[in-house]
Order: sequence, then C-alpha cells, then structure tokens
Amino acid sequence: MNLPHHAPWYRRIGPGLITACVVIGPGSIMTSSTVGANHGYSMIWIVIAAVFFQMTFMTLAGRLGAVGSGSPGDLIRQKSGKPLAIIVGCCVFFISAAFQSGNNVGIAAVFENFIDPEVFGEDSTLIVAALIILFNGVAISFLFAFRNLYQVVERLMMVFVAIMLLCFAVNLWTLSPDPGEVIKGIVPRPDTLDINVLGLVGTTFVVTAAFFQTYLVRQKGWTIEDVRLGAVDARVGSIVMAVITIMLMATAAAGLHTGQTVNLANPIAIAKALEPTFGATGKAIFCLGLFSAAYSSFLVNSMIGGFILSDGLGLGSSASDRWPRILTTLALLSGMLVALAAMVLKLDPTPTIIAAQAVTVVGSPLVAGVLLWLSSNREILGEHAASKQIKLLALLGFILLLAMAARTAFVTLPKKLNDYRNASVIFDEDMKHQQYVLTHESCSMSKALQPNAKFLGMLAVGRDLV
Repeated sequence: MNLPHHAPWYRRIGPGLITACVVIGPGSIMTSSTVGANHGYSMIWIVIAAVFFQMTFMTLAGRLGAVGSGSPGDLIRQKSGKPLAIIVGCCVFFISAAFQSGNNVGIAAVFENFIDPEVFGEDSTLIVAALIILFNGVAISFLFAFRNLYQVVERLMMVFVAIMLLCFAVNLWTLSPDPGEVIKGIVPRPDTLDINVLGLVGTTFVVTAAFFQTYLVRQKGWTIEDVRLGAVDARVGSIVMAVITIMLMATAAAGLHTGQTVNLANPIAIAKALEPTFGATGKAIFCLGLFSAAYSSFLVNSMIGGFILSDGLGLGSSASDRWPRILTTLALLSGMLVALAAMVLKLDPTPTIIAAQAVTVVGSPLVAGVLLWLSSNREILGEHAASKQIKLLALLGFILLLAMAARTAFVTLPKKLNDYRNASVIFDEDMKHQQYVLTHESCSMSKALQPNAKFLGMLAVGRDLV
C-alpha cells in the first residue's frame, strides 16, 4: 500500500531498496572482494560509474511503472506484438533460474562454515542440503502465504539491507582502511581499464533488476504524481548498492591486498582469509552479512524471472495473480535442484552456467533496449517520456551492456567451453587407463573403478545439459 503524499519521502520509498537487495548477492560479494584483494582501492570509481548506469535504468523503469497504462508485457504486445513480449519474458526467466543456483550455493557456503565435517562426517553435506531445501520451502510458502506480497517483501528487504550495512561496516571499521587511498580510488584512472573491468560492472549494473523496478512501482501503487519520488527512490537504492559494494572492496583491499594475486574460491573464502584480522566474531558477522545478501537476492531474483515471464506470456503481472507466483516457484526449484545436484551428487554445473551466460549475451541488451524504447515513447508516457539527456545516458549504458555481452561471447564463454572440453579429454584418457588396468590387472578392478564413478555421472549429465 502506498502512503499518503504528505508522508515523509523516506517512509514512502521501497522499490529501489528491493532492487539493491537483488543486485548485492554472492556474485557481487565475490567480484568486489576479489577486485579489492587484487587491485586495492583503484577500481572504486568503476563501481560508482556502474551504479550510475543502474540508477539511470531504474529511473526509467520507475517512470514507466508509475505513468504507463499497463504492465511492460501489455505495452510490448500493444506496440510490437506477442513474440517480443514472450522472448523478453523467456530470456529473463532463464537467466534468473540459471543463476538462482548461485544464490543457493551462497547460502550453502554459510551453512557449511558452521557445520563441521569432523563432527558430522559425511552427514554434513546432507545436513546442508536439507537446510537448502528448508529455506527454499520457506521462500515458496512466503509467496503464497501473504495477500499483500509486495508490502511484506519490502519490509523484509529493508531488514536485510540494514543487516548488510551493519555487518560489512563493522568488518570495514575493524580493518581501518586508509581514507586517502579510498578517496584516490574514486578518481577515474585510465590505467585501471581492461576487459576484466567489465566483470565488476556486470555484477553491479544488472539491467533485469532495473527492469523489474517497473513491476515493483506498480505493486507499490505509485501513480503519475509519484514520478519525482520514483527518482529519489532510484537514487537511494543506487547509493545503498554503491556503499555496500565499496565497503566490501575496501575491506578486501585493506585486509588482503599485497600486490600479489589472490584467488578466492567462494564467498566464505573471503571470511576465512580475513579471519586472522577479524577473529572468530568478525568472521561470524561477515557470514551474517553474506547470508542476508544471499537470501535477499535469492528471493527477489526468482521473482524477477517469474513475474516477467508471466507478464510476457500474458498470464498476469500483479503480486495477487496466481501465475507470477507459480513461475517464481519454478525459478526457485530450478536453482535449488542445480545446486543440490552439484553438492550432493557432485554433478558439474558448468553446462548450466554456460547456457545462462549464452542467454545473457542476448537477454541483457534486449531488456535494456526494450526499456529504453518504452520509456522514450511519448504515446506511453506523454510529457514524462525520457528526455534527451537521460536517453543519452541510457544509450551509453546500452553500449556498455553490448560490450559486456561481447566479452561474455568472445572471452568468457570460449574459456569455459575450453576448460570443460579439457576436463572431458582428461576424463577420457583416464578411462582408457582404467580399461588398461582392468585388462592386465583384473585383481585391481574395484580400486580402478571406484575413484571415477562420481566423475562419470557428473560428465554424463553435464553433456546432456549442453
């Protein structure tokens, strides 16, 4: 429910904070921490630039949601036809569902940190898997338990934002980064620009989350009278994103940057690497912040996929409609199953990641282009259509998304495919060796087969997913 217009602005905002929650997830924590550990404070300005473009598209989406006469899917069908609406919905859903597994893995990493394998033995993996199923069940129940879903989500995300800000601020304060170096990092430096910078931009400038702002604004109940409030809301949400990301980067820079390459395998590795400085309490605080980031992104990311696909198919876009909740549940279950297969069955999730990144190459620029097109159309927004200045900024952001898509298509995907093929070659050579052993040393049959049984299943399913 929207508050009266005379209420203070800070009580009336909300959609931007929800968007901030979905952007700050395990992936962004890993990327910003890795960049800080390896490059120090020098890339803070890139975070600010990425957040600026995110804010631009969030502002466009907010206007579209407050002024537009229908949902984005309805408007696309009216102006272009059903096929484009379906394509946009399918792209966003597949991206959300595929990367939902990363949010599950982030939550699992927190649980694994507190469930000692030396105490629970092999059961530790099953305990973590059961907790993952439990938390997915809670999220699904959450979708169907509340009539005013938006209001509950908004309040919950505000709690998560507060926890993240507090936890990461405590860790940063403990390490006491050099303020002078932080300020230097805000100043753009051309020598820090390379193709790897696009990876940092990609975890902060998330156009599908910005597009979802349209749906959040409509669920909030904003109208044409709230256009200015929408701009304030987008700025507040963007500032929260920037502050959390910069805190994470500065924490890693202060605690881990030595000039040598630092490899962080997962978000928990950050806490473990910083534990000598943090201590056990600081590590627990970091993990609490990580859990808040993972679970907030966990829920809203699945809603992005479910709601936009439902709207694209013409099945409804409101939080009170049945199909958006059903498709959100499908996104949750898809991510959970991929994560469980990787954890319990030791199946390789690489094919799923490759497929998701391939869809992102098309999906992200497509969503950005559609949002820019709709928000610039005077037939839809009238006098509130995007100005020349904001269209220019959005166009620069669109070009940046094309650059990120090109990086994914020509750098990231070929590397992942090559690594995956090399793993298959190693497996085939290993199998030939095992066959040789079986032929010439039949007495060692069981020992030769057992070490590769799980790997065999992993690659078989991996090839099927491709």
